[in-house]
Amino acid sequence: MTAYVSAFDLFSIGVGPSSSHTVGPMRAALDFAGRLGADALLSDVRRVTCTLYGSLGATGIGHGTPDAVVAGLRALAPETCDPAEVRSAWTDFPAGGTLALNGSQEIAFAKDDIVLAPRTRLPGHPNAMTLTALGVDDAPLAEETYYSVGGGFIRREGEPTHTAATSFPYAFADAASLLALCDEHDLSIAELARMNEQSLRPEADVAAGLDAMWDAMAGCVDAGLHADGVLPGILKVNRRAGAIREKLEEADGVREMPEEWLGAFALAVNEENAAGGRVVTAPTNGAAGILPAVAMYWWRFLAEAGLGEGNAVTDRRRGIRRFLLTATALGSLFKANASISGAEGGCQAEVGSACAMAAGGLTAVMGGTNRQIENAAEIAMEHHLGLTCDPIGGLVQIPCIERNAIAASTAVTAARLALRGDGQHYVSLDAVVETMRQTGIDMSTKYKETSEGGLAVNVIEC
Repeated sequence: MTAYVSAFDLFSIGVGPSSSHTVGPMRAALDFAGRLGADALLSDVRRVTCTLYGSLGATGIGHGTPDAVVAGLRALAPETCDPAEVRSAWTDFPAGGTLALNGSQEIAFAKDDIVLAPRTRLPGHPNAMTLTALGVDDAPLAEETYYSVGGGFIRREGEPTHTAATSFPYAFADAASLLALCDEHDLSIAELARMNEQSLRPEADVAAGLDAMWDAMAGCVDAGLHADGVLPGILKVNRRAGAIREKLEEADGVREMPEEWLGAFALAVNEENAAGGRVVTAPTNGAAGILPAVAMYWWRFLAEAGLGEGNAVTDRRRGIRRFLLTATALGSLFKANASISGAEGGCQAEVGSACAMAAGGLTAVMGGTNRQIENAAEIAMEHHLGLTCDPIGGLVQIPCIERNAIAASTAVTAARLALRGDGQHYVSLDAVVETMRQTGIDMSTKYKETSEGGLAVNVIEC
């Protein structure tokens, strides 16, 4: 079985503020409604209830989980919906209103049909939810339990934990076998990933799809840099990326400050995410600012020096594809052998994984060898081990937004350190991935996206 996950699955275009608490539940509700239609049960349904367990119940309100569930039941998909239709789908649901189940069947629905059960944790995963369709006299018609396992990926109860993997021409289980495959076939990590992608779709479609991912990421950066106001929720956090952009644009008339732009790019994405805007999971929404920030940093400040002659836009596009493909191969290792879910492994699983992916991607476009890429990813992840997920008020705002800016800087530092070496290093990426997995198991539940520990209980919500 290969660890490789397609870039088109790992990087999905969705909505904020959370891949595991918004996008995943939305996809689960969408799947449930679709199954009712496929099983010819829609016309018999009178009501649908949903129970959110564990982390989904603990921080679901702050993450917009009930809104996402209602949107999914209405057949809205995170990839194509208007984010504005999701933000208040449950919050502003009218008393006595009806819900268009699967987009067609009108059923009775009340806000208390979604129940929060934060103290109940199902064994399959901390992010669990059960959807039940009821008929006349509340007779149960269908029931499914889903697990939102991180990055917007979902698993239905009864399905194997590790579903049959797609057959790729270059299959690898860990970083060691990835490097060995690259050596055997004289490929870069990005080239190997591209060959795997081309086993699923034509080369032109792979390039176009990667370009679309980047356009969505870049669009998110731009939107965040030109927005202002206050983020939704009880914390009333001011958006800062726009004001920072204005100051940097003034200062750039005197001297460029690329490192400060790097932080602004990350803040911009995560403020858009916190506002429930259009975001690309990379590999999660909570960590969505790191890869776009580092990639934009390369695009804007380093690309010309690194790619030589030729059309600048085309060269940059080629570089971004290399960046994303390299990051995909690295992200696949974390998803297969540890976790990318904050509720399962703490923030080390989200921000740590994203930082490692960005560090490896930057090293690749700066001309690093495969072993320098692996070294950069190892450095980045090693220094996120033990990082807790303790969002204040259950919102993906504090410390999440600033954490992405700091991790983007760490990714650049890790890449520079790796590029100064020859790829030889004492701690392997595989050892760090396994350490992250073990640390996640040992970490107290209160530090895994429940808002029951850390900053979440030591800072007063104002």
